[in-house]
Amino acid sequence: MKCLLVAINSKYIHSNPAVYLLRECALRDLKQKQIFGVEVELAEYTINHHASEIFDDIYLHHADLVCFSCYIWNIEYVRQLVRNLKNLCPNVKIWVGGPEVSYDCESFLRSLPQVDGILYGEGEKSFPALIEYYAARERDVKCENDSKSECDAKSEKRDMQDALDQTKKMNPSSEMLPNGTAWLDENGVFHQTSPQPLTPMEDLPFIYDEAGRMDGFKNRIIYYETSRGCPFSCSYCLSSIDKKLRFRPLDTVKKELAFFLEQCVPQVKFVDRTFNCKKSHAMAIWQFIRDHDNGVTNFHFEIAADILDEEEIALLKTMRPGLVQLEIGVQTANPDTIRAINRKMDLARVAQVTKIIRQAHNIHQHLDLIAGLPLEDYESFGHSFDVVYKMKPSQLQLGFLKVLKGSPMQAQASQYGILSQAEPPYEVLKTPWLSYDDIIRLKGLEEMVETYYNSGQFSNTVKVLCKQFDRPFLLYEALSDEYRARKMHEKKHSREAQYQFIRDFAAARTTLDDILVRQVLTLDYYLRDYARKRPSFALEQDSYKEEIRAVCLKAFPESSYKDVIRDYHIEVFVPPFTDEKQFVLFDYQHRDPLDQNAEIRKI
Repeated sequence: MKCLLVAINSKYIHSNPAVYLLRECALRDLKQKQIFGVEVELAEYTINHHASEIFDDIYLHHADLVCFSCYIWNIEYVRQLVRNLKNLCPNVKIWVGGPEVSYDCESFLRSLPQVDGILYGEGEKSFPALIEYYAARERDVKCENDSKSECDAKSEKRDMQDALDQTKKMNPSSEMLPNGTAWLDENGVFHQTSPQPLTPMEDLPFIYDEAGRMDGFKNRIIYYETSRGCPFSCSYCLSSIDKKLRFRPLDTVKKELAFFLEQCVPQVKFVDRTFNCKKSHAMAIWQFIRDHDNGVTNFHFEIAADILDEEEIALLKTMRPGLVQLEIGVQTANPDTIRAINRKMDLARVAQVTKIIRQAHNIHQHLDLIAGLPLEDYESFGHSFDVVYKMKPSQLQLGFLKVLKGSPMQAQASQYGILSQAEPPYEVLKTPWLSYDDIIRLKGLEEMVETYYNSGQFSNTVKVLCKQFDRPFLLYEALSDEYRARKMHEKKHSREAQYQFIRDFAAARTTLDDILVRQVLTLDYYLRDYARKRPSFALEQDSYKEEIRAVCLKAFPESSYKDVIRDYHIEVFVPPFTDEKQFVLFDYQHRDPLDQNAEIRKI
């Protein structure tokens, strides 16, 4: 018997730790129960693959049982694959699991009758039990076709009559199906077993330590969990459903983190929903990665900033620059909205903590906002944007409310009259406070934030531009309006075209001197890369050639001018960008560990 676990990820750099974990649990349990002759294989794809390519590959595995891991980004692919696979291979058993199918099992099964059943909730126990169920059925069929004596010889734990009794239960309505499963019987009657007990974190296998396993994760993010559950009750989040906090033993965690460090993986992304909800747990892990830093690996944590205390902050300040990055969900600054979504947050404390961390300049901070929440209109969201922008995050993620199946927000949406997409990703379309016109405008603003703030390529330019507007939100609103007016949203643009747009925007929407704008753009341009081709907007430098040569020889008396300009870029800046003429050197051998900008110094 062969079982195939299928994961369809949103990007190549992503992986699906769930299917790896299910496979390890299944192999472990089958071995313990001495159930032989069962293969459990994995197949990972991305939504960038053509559905036909995925289908062909799944078919060529020739599996008897195919299980799909379902999320909002892949469910439409799964539906198509399931229909075609069942049509071509009617005897293949098809099961699905994951958050996209776990919260309304009956509705999903009736919408896709080609599915034999659903594994709902945590699958570390129900998936191995499902394989055991089908393995038993396969043995029973063989027994039914054997003579009584042959069957007795092959059955170690039951006689012929037991085997024959089992063969009567050949469909998913069998009482033998494990807890955590749901299905429709042959009469279309819905059945659902009791939920599986939650798996203790210490019972979960480590999915990365098999010899050669890490080769499959090269150039991909390593996902790792040390806890499950969340102490908070934010209504838009599925994690709010699981209130039973569970933690992986620290000795085990340290051993597994040591493995990642030995492997020098680029990044380990913790999927713990609120990593610092238990101080002793967080402190022990942060202390370990600081003391065993390999100088390469970065660790990403999703935290609640307002519950960080002074001891935790002091520890974080001792980290190597770039060792840790923090994702902090602010979501809104509207106090009425915070209460409406059952969120507990001390916004003033968030601002205080993020400022302290920023000033230490050793940790990347990623702050999140959600548009479309209850009681937040366009102006209110603009205020929330300004509040978070002034916290000066390394990145500001502007997202849109998704009314996820099974989340408390699903009920709230009906209560408030929030309209969302009927199909995944169930993104908000309009609310009583936010029209779809507003949402379209905010999506344009989101693109500007991604391009001109989060990219880090315009850090000095946006600071200059911000001074021309009363509020940061108004700057990005104006950028979006101008971008659309010039129809730049209709196609992708080169890096230089994005810089040129800013020059045109400044001329059309600000009172800034063009010479100043061109120079601040040039500063940002060369901070990132030693561009051999000079950008068209940069001021001419030919008239400074002899002066540049002289300054270089003075600054590097033991090097030739040719060697200096090979390794460094020298730019001359003049008023009104500077008070007086300045010769600035860009050193690409020494970069800021957080934003990767070149080190600059006057010479």
